[in-house]
Amino acid sequence: MRNLRVKRSLQAGLLVLAVFLFLAADNDARFRSAGHKLMCVCGCNQVLLECNHVGCTYSDRMRGELAANIDRGDSEDLVLQSFVQKYGPTVLLAPTTTGFNRVAWIMPFVALLAGLFLVHHVVRTWRHRPAPALADGIQPATGEQLEKFRNQVHKETEE
Repeated sequence: MRNLRVKRSLQAGLLVLAVFLFLAADNDARFRSAGHKLMCVCGCNQVLLECNHVGCTYSDRMRGELAANIDRGDSEDLVLQSFVQKYGPTVLLAPTTTGFNRVAWIMPFVALLAGLFLVHHVVRTWRHRPAPALADGIQPATGEQLEKFRNQVHKETEE
């Protein structure tokens, strides 16, 4: 009976340890996920977890705030929203897809389509432009005449 109690106590202890390890792993994954959606506000324009700015006072503080929010059990959206409220919308690595920020997602495609349309229009205009008009009704040279002129130029430049 005593062995059974010891065995059950060890199993319970292992179960508790496993739960804490999985929670820590989950918190670490959430920390990395949220940290890669934020930018450091020191001006280095790097991802918060990738900031290698020498002497950066912001990244350590922001990482600490992020870890505290994750440990407190806040959802990722709540964490990101708290950073937006504290540091402004520029702290987000990618703009949100709501409101006026949709323009930031749509404009690159609109600009690409407008550029393609402009290139198509210019090429089409150049391809269909009229032949240049010659003065006094002179007709352009035909193939035989061009060959005659080429031979004459070749003969004159050799001498």
